[in-house]
Amino acid sequence: MPTSRAGLPATDLARTVVFAAFIAVLGLFPGIYVGGSGVPIVLQNIGPLLAGSVFGPRRGTASVVLFLALTALGLPLLSGGRGGIGPFLGPSGGFLLGWIPSALVVGLIVTRAKRPTLPVLLVANLAGLVVDYALGVGWLGVYTGHLGTAAVQSLVFVPGDLAKVVVASLIAVVVGRAGWSRA
Repeated sequence: MPTSRAGLPATDLARTVVFAAFIAVLGLFPGIYVGGSGVPIVLQNIGPLLAGSVFGPRRGTASVVLFLALTALGLPLLSGGRGGIGPFLGPSGGFLLGWIPSALVVGLIVTRAKRPTLPVLLVANLAGLVVDYALGVGWLGVYTGHLGTAAVQSLVFVPGDLAKVVVASLIAVVVGRAGWSRA
């Protein structure tokens, strides 16, 4: 199998790049701003959950890191056409950076399971979501100056994000049956 200069097999590198592009495509759906937190409700945050579920900790996390690096460099890949360093320093910065450990945690749980069944995937994706919330709400608390207010403002995201956990898990089951590898 041909390898890239980074030492990843070429197919791993290609999958990483394609999935980073998939996360960017999810950003075509505009964010909805609710409340005063300045953090939009987006479809894009299902991407890290899917990345970890489908590709495991290494490739899943690499896909998210690549996506975020391209965004930080200025490409308008985030929902609403946002890009550059600004979104990372604004109210949603913790949620964005939380995508990295989120994909990692999901991938680690899925690869540790003997069979990544729907219940395993649900637990893995819920754990990834909790990690993202811990960083996102924490950052928002620092940004706003009040952790309690940040936590309350973030409650608006919970129903939709729980639905994304279910959808990501169902998609991962189907993709897993199609033979995609998690490594």
